[in-house]
Amino acid sequence: MAQIVVQNAVKRFGKFTAIDDVSLTINDQEFMVLLGPSGCGKTTLLRAIAGLGMLDTGKVVIGSKDVTYLNPKDRNISMVFQNYAIFPHMTVFDNIAFGLKMRKSPKSVIYERVNEAAKLLHIENLLDRYPGQMSGGQRQRVAVARAIAYDTQVLLMDEPLSNLDALLRLEMRAELKALLTKLNVTTIYVTHDQIEALSMGDRIAVMRQGKILQCDTPTRVYDLPADHFVGSFIGNPPMNFLMGRVERDSNRIQVRIGEFQLNPPDEMQDILRVYDGKDIFVGIRAENMEPLAQPTPDSLQVRVDVVEPLGAHNLLTIHIGSDVLKVSTHPDFPAKMGGDLWIRFPIQKIRWMDADSGKALTPNLEKVMA
Repeated sequence: MAQIVVQNAVKRFGKFTAIDDVSLTINDQEFMVLLGPSGCGKTTLLRAIAGLGMLDTGKVVIGSKDVTYLNPKDRNISMVFQNYAIFPHMTVFDNIAFGLKMRKSPKSVIYERVNEAAKLLHIENLLDRYPGQMSGGQRQRVAVARAIAYDTQVLLMDEPLSNLDALLRLEMRAELKALLTKLNVTTIYVTHDQIEALSMGDRIAVMRQGKILQCDTPTRVYDLPADHFVGSFIGNPPMNFLMGRVERDSNRIQVRIGEFQLNPPDEMQDILRVYDGKDIFVGIRAENMEPLAQPTPDSLQVRVDVVEPLGAHNLLTIHIGSDVLKVSTHPDFPAKMGGDLWIRFPIQKIRWMDADSGKALTPNLEKVMA
């Protein structure tokens, strides 16, 4: 078992709190992604789990062992760093074998594990080279091979693909996911790239200002963001947000956007009733809005400001009042800059959020925040 449990972790640098009472459980053989903007505390949390930066308060448990005060070498983990951290004066073979040699493993075991790791990363023909003779992508493969050759049950990865170009990053992302599935290790992966997070993780922990805002599967984090920040950070383009006014019409609650009215579903009626007369955020993804070339009774007329052809789809920029929105359409949809179209809002795809706190308003809020 290589379950990792972080309990009430706090880490401060002077008056700045980098990790603010974080608790997180990573299940055995799970791929957990720590996602967030620069300065949110994700790398600090990873380093605390690795033992490279001690917590001020809190606890880290790996398996059944409390490792809070243990040195990194005693935690039975391996780590891949953002800047490769391979030795320029050593060959690829010696770089991959470094951890095993420090462990004083037998030569036969070192040879076997180095060659096995090199084959998995497709660098078996580079074992005699030096890092200076290799590309950035090859160096990163060496760093990953070194980590998996060490044969631990926990693998920590700190933005390992961020130094690669876009095409190589796409290739390595798929290879790395397939590789880690075969290895059956518990993995924590730090990134600020939401595409990496969505495509690779079993679960994503979205962080901001030292706190975890939401921890859930990629699909739920994308479709059911726990708050305004998560919705605006996840997705390309991010979730659209409009300001709507909650109003009572007879015994039903409606949400008015300008002269247009939305009719929330039955399960949202009681939740929104307490906001009668107040503003809330109305969130919807670009691909969930339905563009129409002709008006319908439940559609809203808008003016197209910008059309961006992106191959598989077009991305339209529109205005609704003072709000700027993005709408995804089929590339054949008849839209042109300065022209009109009509937008329909599928009611089940709308996400309602408190305008003050930004928190999601949903009957299953506790599940969204899990």
